[in-house]
Amino acid sequence: MSLLAGLPTVMPGEIPSPSVGVWHLGPLPVRGYALCILAGIVVAVWLTQRRLEARGHRQGIAIDISAWAVPFGILGGRLYHLITTPQPYFGEGGDPWKAFAIYEGGLGIWGAVALGAVGAAIGCRKHGVAFRDFVDAAAPGLAIAQAMGRFGNWFNNEIYGAPTDLPWKLRIYDWDTSAGRAIVDAQGNPVVKGYFHPTFLYEALWCLLLAAFLVWLGRRHSPRSGQVFAAYVMGYPVGRIVIENMRTDSANLILGQRVNTWVSILVFLLGAYLWRRFGRMEQPPTPAPESDEDHPWPAGAAEADGQKRKSTAETAEDPSVAERPDASNGTAPTAPEVDRPAQS
Repeated sequence: MSLLAGLPTVMPGEIPSPSVGVWHLGPLPVRGYALCILAGIVVAVWLTQRRLEARGHRQGIAIDISAWAVPFGILGGRLYHLITTPQPYFGEGGDPWKAFAIYEGGLGIWGAVALGAVGAAIGCRKHGVAFRDFVDAAAPGLAIAQAMGRFGNWFNNEIYGAPTDLPWKLRIYDWDTSAGRAIVDAQGNPVVKGYFHPTFLYEALWCLLLAAFLVWLGRRHSPRSGQVFAAYVMGYPVGRIVIENMRTDSANLILGQRVNTWVSILVFLLGAYLWRRFGRMEQPPTPAPESDEDHPWPAGAAEADGQKRKSTAETAEDPSVAERPDASNGTAPTAPEVDRPAQS
């Protein structure tokens, strides 16, 4: 199948959706959802590296720590989805093996951030980076990765709101989740389900605004270490609560509200607590080089060698320097003996 097959056809007054979410290069499936997730991870790691280097850390440190954070984050995101939406997998008529089909969608951001932070903490400990320094550097990139990941929902024709006829209405097809493509009619044309609010796009735009705010906050207000991450933890739920209540996909409810709405409230409160706590903590020390191998001599040797060279140069230029009091031991050189006349 051509990679161009199923791409959206642009029509005025609407946002189109792809009619195909997976393409095959021989036996290899290429899924739009996975590509969006991977692209978001690449951008997040790149931006985190740039921000860490600006704080004095070495090149490649973000990749080393992300090697722990990313797998933990994917696992946490999937576990959160399975816990909060178990029916398609473990309910009546569910398929437990589908729990491993991450490519079909289903990653909860709360679980991804929680377990991703655990992985990041392990990576930071192994590579000698202050955890608060790392999460501050990672926060804007994490928000951008979320925005890019939401376009994976667009490829899967999911995460949309109520029907609408607004100029930015989203065209949605009747979707075959297992095949990763739209259901077609007798003539082979994809069946249009209707036009809905593009809540995936609303959330993506909110995440981009949040990322810009976090960068501005760090540059203009010099928050304490860890507070940029705390601002992310507070900021994302604000938009998510609004958008969550616009979505029409099925979800478990608690007291009439979607589970993610309640979790968003709890996460906001956690972010407020972290902001206050980090504001009271001492700043982490300035990072030192990881080893003396990065320098032609051990730490401190440069200063000692420079003092020695300076002393030698002064002595060569002015021989009288050798007769000056020795600053190292506080004694003066002994004056040369001369012949004195005998006293009468």
